Amino acid sequence: TRSLLRSVISTMPLLRNGEYNEYMNYHPIINYFVREGVPIETVYLLLMLPVIATLVAFFRQVVGIKAFGIYTPSIITFAFLAFGEKGLKYGIAIFFAVIGMGILSRYLLRAFRLLYLPRVAITLSIISITVLAILAFGASLQRTGIAAVDIFPLLILITLAEKFIATQIEQGTRTALFLAGETLIISIIGYFIIGWPALRYFFLQYPWVILMTFLINIGLGKWSGLRLTEIFRFRHIFKQES
Repeated sequence: TRSLLRSVISTMPLLRNGEYNEYMNYHPIINYFVREGVPIETVYLLLMLPVIATLVAFFRQVVGIKAFGIYTPSIITFAFLAFGEKGLKYGIAIFFAVIGMGILSRYLLRAFRLLYLPRVAITLSIISITVLAILAFGASLQRTGIAAVDIFPLLILITLAEKFIATQIEQGTRTALFLAGETLIISIIGYFIIGWPALRYFFLQYPWVILMTFLINIGLGKWSGLRLTEIFRFRHIFKQES
């Protein structure tokens, strides 16, 4: 996770010498962190992690989108950021490549009747070679952005395959695809939230607002109403009762 944060930070505008005055109107505690040598982007990303985690919890409890837990969509959001200016396009391409090769590898290896861990190891190897081929193909097309992607966001997306395969084995391919799609949706929304300049300025100006996520999660933890997906699913029953 620390390496991923470094990758994200390297793709975002850093605080350079003589530019500190730009941040003088931020909250005093933010200015203190910067004076002590903590990069402003590191501060911002760490502040946004509770926001993204709360977003995932909201989608799970209120909307009904499950995704692959809470950690996977959160970390994929930061992986998308680490791809740079065109991170979303490249990130989604790698995401689909990982999922596609995960499905293909499972069916190709089914005849060998391998144990779980060796099968996952082979799958990760196949996906790694596939991603390397995608990078080489991008470089041949003069797509220097994707060819120069840092290794850590790639590793994050590649390890998504293990979560996908485990879900395939336990709940079937259809469920795994649904969860992968839901994870992608949440990650894309999180990507736009973190990249929103107005929100960035707001949290650096008022970092104490992050404490509101505790209250929001307490409320989500006590949520007992129907989820939006359940309302849509049982809409015909509600119409008959009304």
